[in-house]
Amino acid sequence: METNSNANNNHGEYIVIKAKDHGVQVIGLTRGQDTKFHHTEKLDKNEIMIAQFTNHTSAIKIRGKAIVMTKYGTMETDQ
Repeated sequence: METNSNANNNHGEYIVIKAKDHGVQVIGLTRGQDTKFHHTEKLDKNEIMIAQFTNHTSAIKIRGKAIVMTKYGTMETDQ
């Protein structure tokens, strides 16, 4: 199987999400022509989730107050 290295640059990368409040939603979005939700998790205050980009996950959406740690740095939601 031939792969395009530019399209696969984020495969295997991890992010860490720490909920600052109850009910933080972490939503995985699919790859392909149509982007769709494929997985949802709900975190309670101080829970941590480690998420990975894969062949099926091209984006991760976070709703609620959280700290997000990536290899690019740490971000906090303002909500």
